Amino acid sequence: MTRSPRPVEFLDPGGLTFVEHPPPTLSPWERSEVDRLWEETRACNPATFDGPLVASLKVDRTASGRLVVGWAPMTYRSRALRRLRPPERVPGSVFVTVLLPTDEGLVVGRGSPATAAPGRWTLPGGAAEPPPPGTPLDTEVLRRHAARELVEETGVLVADGQLTLWGLTRGLRFGSLGFHFLCPPTSAALVRRTWADLPAAQTTGRGDGPELDALAFVPAPDRVDRLGPTADYLPQVLDRYFAA
Repeated sequence: MTRSPRPVEFLDPGGLTFVEHPPPTLSPWERSEVDRLWEETRACNPATFDGPLVASLKVDRTASGRLVVGWAPMTYRSRALRRLRPPERVPGSVFVTVLLPTDEGLVVGRGSPATAAPGRWTLPGGAAEPPPPGTPLDTEVLRRHAARELVEETGVLVADGQLTLWGLTRGLRFGSLGFHFLCPPTSAALVRRTWADLPAAQTTGRGDGPELDALAFVPAPDRVDRLGPTADYLPQVLDRYFAA
């Protein structure tokens, strides 16, 4: 399988600051089109959920070297703006993943029909949700969200403090930010057992079925190409992980 051009870049995550902004203003036509496109999406996949997410608006580097992430609370339907605006004017998404090493390789999962990316292989994780009003967004919030996504998708329970921020990627098209956390190694047998024991209601929160309908263990970066379609960040993240 021929890989597409490298779609993400790695950023130095040292010294992160998060600054909340109001959501982007939409014209009346854009609001109408976003709602129309969302209804089309729902018609194709009724399990699609218009949940809250953290949108990435901009990333700046200060003179002292700190990385400043401008973000806004939005919902999944706002992704329809990708079909309405030039890429540079579309808010990216902020998402978290967990690199879970095992004796058979890194854990990856295939999105089920109940997810926003059915059939696509990813690391365990998902779109970040805004913190409660009055609570700042920071790396600790994202770390807790990553731990929650890991147990919801694989059944593997780890303490928040066991996850370390391993890498930060930015999509070159829409500017989506991926916060990738590294988990201590575990056994592939344990992951298979905990994933198989997950009840459907726990994995989605709405009883629509598991978030991951298949698991695989990747022992080398080129092996992911044999699985099928992947998240855009995955090949580069695996290349860097295994190179280290």
